[in-house]
Amino acid sequence: MTERMTKTVLPLKEQLIKKQPLVHCITNPISINDCANGLLAVGARPIMAEHPAEVAGITASAKALMINLGNITDVRMSSMLIAGTQAHQNEIPCLIDLVGVTCSELRMNYAIRFVNNCHPCVIKGNFSEILAFCGRSSHAAGIDAGEEDQLCENNLEDRIRLFHDLAVRTDAVILITGRTDMIVSREEVLLCDNGTPALSRLTGTGCMLGALTAAFLTVGTPAEASAYGVCLMGIAGEQAAALSHGMGSFHTELINRLDLLTDHEVCSLAKLIFLPQ
Repeated sequence: MTERMTKTVLPLKEQLIKKQPLVHCITNPISINDCANGLLAVGARPIMAEHPAEVAGITASAKALMINLGNITDVRMSSMLIAGTQAHQNEIPCLIDLVGVTCSELRMNYAIRFVNNCHPCVIKGNFSEILAFCGRSSHAAGIDAGEEDQLCENNLEDRIRLFHDLAVRTDAVILITGRTDMIVSREEVLLCDNGTPALSRLTGTGCMLGALTAAFLTVGTPAEASAYGVCLMGIAGEQAAALSHGMGSFHTELINRLDLLTDHEVCSLAKLIFLPQ
């Protein structure tokens, strides 16, 4: 069995509030409002521009870039590559969320092209999406991860090897979401057990996590930003579920908790496990 040790998440939210970085998000219209409000709740400033003629200049003025492949269109495909190239040339941290690469050859081929050309520092997806991106078979249902692809003791060591190879090959941190979230870099593997099933019943929460993590890239390393992002979102979800009386109020309380949670609370409530390499 892989050795496990608890790890403390680094406090990043207070730094983010002081810095108030501009985060450029090119994302889908289904979640764009929640991504913007989530960023505002944690202290960042969102801009959601996607016209191909303006994204280079906007990305150049931002402190981080988030790319989301959900509900893809020709215009956003063009804009994402322009913005991603600008971010790479200007050393602006970039996260790509591989939404739907399991159900669309177009998105998979585009994701491979984007990663190869734009070199994002975080590659995010659910377990089915990241497995597929690694060339493995997966059991996705649309954009949702298949139950067979979730992390468990029987597949943990194989997943560590597979995702570590991807991290080394792309020089990126791999952020994999599921019942247990997983963060894999060249140096370490982290598991996060915060969260609630309610998060999977509200559309756009994964997109929000991508936006939040992109914001935290402005005040931490890719691994630190990914760890803080998943812990914050998981804890906010847990508290929102305890305070709400259905999915409508859960939605509202989730934004409330993202706003009100402090670094001290996130650090003390984080269920983060470190697996030595």
